[in-house]
Amino acid sequence: MKSITKEIKIGIISIFTLLLLYFGINYLKGINLLKPANYYYVVFEDVTGLTVSSPVYINGYKAGLVRSFEYEYNNPGHIVVEVAMDDELRISKGTQALFKTDLMGTGGITLKLDLGSQSFFSPGDTIPGVQQPGMMDKVNQDILPKLTIIMARMDTVLAGMQKVVTNPALNKSVDNLQQTTAGLSAASAQISKMMSNDMPQVINHVKSITSDFSVMSKNLKKIDYASAVSKIDSTMLNLRMATDKLNRTDNSMGLLLNDRSLFDSLSHTTGSANRLLIDLKANPKRYVHFSVFGKK
Repeated sequence: MKSITKEIKIGIISIFTLLLLYFGINYLKGINLLKPANYYYVVFEDVTGLTVSSPVYINGYKAGLVRSFEYEYNNPGHIVVEVAMDDELRISKGTQALFKTDLMGTGGITLKLDLGSQSFFSPGDTIPGVQQPGMMDKVNQDILPKLTIIMARMDTVLAGMQKVVTNPALNKSVDNLQQTTAGLSAASAQISKMMSNDMPQVINHVKSITSDFSVMSKNLKKIDYASAVSKIDSTMLNLRMATDKLNRTDNSMGLLLNDRSLFDSLSHTTGSANRLLIDLKANPKRYVHFSVFGKK
């Protein structure tokens, strides 16, 4: 038996490498060539975002993959998408293939099964495709117009803000605010200076007053309040007794203050004395006689 030549070895290695590369690429795409599958076709007008190996879902479950695309030249504007589905899956007639893109622009196909149908598609049949608006379409239709309106309003607001910012009155207000801030800073500096220079003296005075109050409080504690109150009571009693005596007529002071006749006599005597003095001033010779030679 002849030995295998070098060229045959290289050919076998090359074929094995190509097979490995083919299966590896398909595996990376998510295509399992060793798993049996049934092939169906779906027709769409736009497959933007849909790629080979894009998933096909049923109620969120990945039941197949997109295998290839083919443009229908006999029916312009339509693209045939070949999908590979699990061979155990039976697709009922009335099922729709819904295609839409997400916010990132990635497309996907979702089969909406007609569970009430008793007839099924055969492999190779065409499933009706429905083009649904994707997230970007909704953004373009719903959000972008509103965003345009908001941006227009924002332009108006920014223009108003620019007008306010460039208003000379605002600059004047800022200058006044700066002056006020400077005044507050100066006042704060003066207060700080006063706190550092005058407050220690004030605190010392307060301490001295507090000390005096403390001494006064100690002195007040030493006072015999009971004895002082007793003396005040005794003085008040004596004053009351003296007042009672003055109100009675059984003593000289009482008679002097309460006897009407004595008061009238004193008044009469005082009046006579006044008249005597007046007459004495008017007629002194009647009462006093002077004689140089000793005669009366």
